[in-house]
Amino acid sequence: MDSVEREYEKELIQEFKEGKLERFDELIRKYTPVLYRFACGLLDNRDDAEEVVQDAFIRAYKALPSFRGDSSFSTWIHRITMNLARNKFHYNKCRGKKENISLADLDTKINETASGRVPEYELPDLSTAPDRVLENAEFEKNLLEGMRLLPENLREAMILRHVDDMPYEKIASVLDCKIGTVKSRLARGRELLKDYLIRTDLPVEQSGINQHKP
Repeated sequence: MDSVEREYEKELIQEFKEGKLERFDELIRKYTPVLYRFACGLLDNRDDAEEVVQDAFIRAYKALPSFRGDSSFSTWIHRITMNLARNKFHYNKCRGKKENISLADLDTKINETASGRVPEYELPDLSTAPDRVLENAEFEKNLLEGMRLLPENLREAMILRHVDDMPYEKIASVLDCKIGTVKSRLARGRELLKDYLIRTDLPVEQSGINQHKP
């Protein structure tokens, strides 16, 4: 985000704090696509992703009056979305809604065989969201499946970098870790994803993961 864009965002937040609650709509329009893409990558479920993103905006709406701006709004809303997605992921896992395993587990399996009134926001049309476009291509679907099988900390870093195209510094801020840790997680995530592609006879070159170096 450039300095002009960030200053405009600060103005939006300040005006919201001063009572112009409709300014929050601009933040919703701006961040819905990227947050939806992020949540869908973590949860592999469109309905769950939409629920998480809507909940994230509702929580942000409630908390924005006390938002101090220590980090950017983008980083802050990503953290909220990530925490809600984590909770949803583990809730689904406990309910047995979908089996979730890591690629490390896969080896074993293979070897063994302000007013206080919070408005109900309707999310913008997501019909052209990237994950829905990817569904039209078999390879991309398999690639996303491989991403879903990654351990949680690796999957989050991979989604932020390779789906949201987020710079290392911002990923470190969202995940609350050092840049070196981000690079290490990405390196390990790419390695596991490459192994998955090889196991499933998918072309590694097509994924582009070898082109991304920490």
